[in-house]
Amino acid sequence: MNALRLLFALLLALPLPALAQYPARAVHVVVPFPAGGPTDILTRALGQKLSERWGQPVVVDNKPGAGGAIGSEFVAKAPADGYTLLMATSSTHSIGPALQKLPYDPLRDFAPISQVSNATNVLVVSPKLGVTSVKELIALAKAKPGQLNFASSGVGTIPHLTGELFKLKAGVDIQHVPYKGTGLSIPDLANGQVAMLFDSIVTALNYVKAGNVRALAISSPRRTPLAPDLPTMAESGLPGFESETWFGLFGPAATPKDIVARVSADTASALKAPDLRERFAAAGAEPVGSTPEQFLERVRADAARWAEIIKAANIKVQ
Repeated sequence: MNALRLLFALLLALPLPALAQYPARAVHVVVPFPAGGPTDILTRALGQKLSERWGQPVVVDNKPGAGGAIGSEFVAKAPADGYTLLMATSSTHSIGPALQKLPYDPLRDFAPISQVSNATNVLVVSPKLGVTSVKELIALAKAKPGQLNFASSGVGTIPHLTGELFKLKAGVDIQHVPYKGTGLSIPDLANGQVAMLFDSIVTALNYVKAGNVRALAISSPRRTPLAPDLPTMAESGLPGFESETWFGLFGPAATPKDIVARVSADTASALKAPDLRERFAAAGAEPVGSTPEQFLERVRADAARWAEIIKAANIKVQ
């Protein structure tokens, strides 16, 4: 009997598995961009749902700077206990490494948890251009080599890289014109000074409705319910054309696997909520909710694709 009591006491003294205790306090999710942007909006919407499920606060910490590198490095060096997570994007983990030396390794220094969402871009053109399809745009560009141009929100951004992808896939010579934000290019698109732009779907459709630009196609491999009548670039004559911005959760590299699995499963479940899906749609994002393994594969595939584009276009960050 005494031996049994001693064994029972020893079992009680053993630490409980991480999952049994998690989360026992507030979970912080770092957004490596300013408040009010797409990443911040999606993180706060998801955080609210996770907080309801866990009975613990989910605190969003904005740590902007260096194109997302400051916030990402902070999480890479944080305790790997599941209480400091990162909402990363294509730019921080799939594009950044090919453009510049980063203070973190996007694969080695992080534990992928779940791809939260995708956001597509829309190819819009100036109404002054007189084209109504991607095929007509390509024909015009080939007839006027070097004379057409495309806008972007800066060197190395998704709109820039998507424009370079278009040049390579279509075999056309068009000039890049970087702006400090795609919105600043719209007046020049409207009056014909700029020919085309790949812009996020929410802002692009607003400009389309206002009559500033004409939408031709979306850059994702599948049509989007946000604009079901718009064809994909592949459907428009450029097979294999794919450009999306992904958003996803990471933890520090040594985050316990049971915690990773718990957060991943709860994220996927939260993303099925109708009200959350509506909030994502309003921000131009389609919920995903992947496994850690699926998310890792997505990050790797995107990194390889963008590295190839960056090399082919000889893109350098100033």
